[in-house]
Amino acid sequence: MPDPVAFVLKGYPRLSETFIAQEILGLERRGLDIRLVSLRHPTDKTTHPIHGEIKAPVLYLPEYLHLEPRRVWRGLRAAKAMPGYRAARAAWLRDLKRDPTRNRVRRWGQACVLAHELPAGVARLHFHFLHTPASVTRYAAILRGLPWSGSAHAKDIWTSPDWEIREKLAEMDWLVTCTASGADHLRGLADTPDKVALQYHGIDLTRFPRAPETGPKTGPKTGPTTILSVGRAVAKKGYDDLIAALASLPDDIDWRLIHIGGGGLLKKLKAQAAEAGIADRIDWRGAQPQDAVLTALREADIFVLASKIAADGDRDGLPNVLMEAQSQGVATVATAVSAIPELIDADRTGLLVPPGDSKALAAALETLLRDPALRHDLGQAGSERVRAHFDAERELDRLARHFGLGTPPGGS
Repeated sequence: MPDPVAFVLKGYPRLSETFIAQEILGLERRGLDIRLVSLRHPTDKTTHPIHGEIKAPVLYLPEYLHLEPRRVWRGLRAAKAMPGYRAARAAWLRDLKRDPTRNRVRRWGQACVLAHELPAGVARLHFHFLHTPASVTRYAAILRGLPWSGSAHAKDIWTSPDWEIREKLAEMDWLVTCTASGADHLRGLADTPDKVALQYHGIDLTRFPRAPETGPKTGPKTGPTTILSVGRAVAKKGYDDLIAALASLPDDIDWRLIHIGGGGLLKKLKAQAAEAGIADRIDWRGAQPQDAVLTALREADIFVLASKIAADGDRDGLPNVLMEAQSQGVATVATAVSAIPELIDADRTGLLVPPGDSKALAAALETLLRDPALRHDLGQAGSERVRAHFDAERELDRLARHFGLGTPPGGS
């Protein structure tokens, strides 16, 4: 059995990162001894059931250095005695010169605490997200002389400077990322492109079994047609475009929108909906656990996600909520951005529109709102594609081999 591995996460647990929890639990069940390290304390009021199934203990690093000065001081003092101190400090100072921010200072302090408090027996560090968690992982790995690896996702790929990605890729053992577009970009920055592997998260089909044969999508329709969207209220999710699209729908269509998710733009979006005269047709439910999301999916007629590239370059990778929606046979409307076209075969398993185009989004929604038969056909086709090509169990088997469980990657 492989030695313990410490997973360095930005925050744990998080409702918006079920894909990470799914991976941790799947690797635990395959025999990997995992210790979790979180740079932040949890802020969500609830957790998903999957978090209760994960056995790995959690080490919380000082979220802000000035709040735990003694702990940070002990970490810095211990780090100075480590064999890799000079190399780690030199790497950090080079980074600080190019990125003279408080966050960069915090990364160094957290890395020293991690190196000092690392659980006994840990033989590898593995990060999720290529920006801050990868930096803390890198400095701590140099301090302790440990191998390190990681998983890259979306914002971390597209908003991190190329120089930093290049240097991290040169030093780590291997990296997996969850979209073909992200993999291509990272391979172009890697000294050894083979270090970067495409690894879809997939969906845990035991948690998202087929929806019952009867329900809103198959039975007689009464009342408004239900549109569901699940996602944080942040710029890259395009909820301003969705509200504009809904406001432009013809008056003879009876619809209601359910939104699940937290996020800093909720207040602004609610004001936009009120100004557009559609506030009474939107149910803002806030962040919800996975079982509530599944119930909402099974009650929905249409799922919509209007992702786009934000002004700072932030964007989605391959949103798990799209796979979850399609697993339940819900007709899906999304945007052709990032890796979404890797999942949705346009006009066959869902409808795709250009990102940031509220008129095209409105037209696609109107098409589905007026055509129950098309909703059914797209929903069923989407469900079959997800089950055939995005099964998390198969993807986890491949990932486990990177950690020395089973056949090595590329083996028979």
